[in-house]
Amino acid sequence: MLKGLGGLGDMAGMMKKAQEMQTKMAQMQDDLHGITVIGESGAGLVKATATAKGELTSLDIDPSIFNGDDKEVVEDLILAAIKDAQAKAGERAQEEMGKLTEGMGLPAGMKLPF
Repeated sequence: MLKGLGGLGDMAGMMKKAQEMQTKMAQMQDDLHGITVIGESGAGLVKATATAKGELTSLDIDPSIFNGDDKEVVEDLILAAIKDAQAKAGERAQEEMGKLTEGMGLPAGMKLPF
């Protein structure tokens, strides 16, 4: 189509691919809000649920861990569950990004900004 324009034809193709990627990235960002992961600590006594974007959505604490003398232990379990959920959210986001870059023909492991 733009054969007579030399390298500009390639530029038009690159621009089209860039626009496609931008659209797919925006869609993926929306999709990450709908994907949930669950982080756990204390063998499941504390569970933190987060979106793949890392937003904490709920916290489930087994009542058996509530004892006035164990306040620090409970706090540590809660913090560990939240950190686990955030780590899983990051991993899931990277998986989804990998699917996107693979589908666009980009090298495996290429990191794109969120």
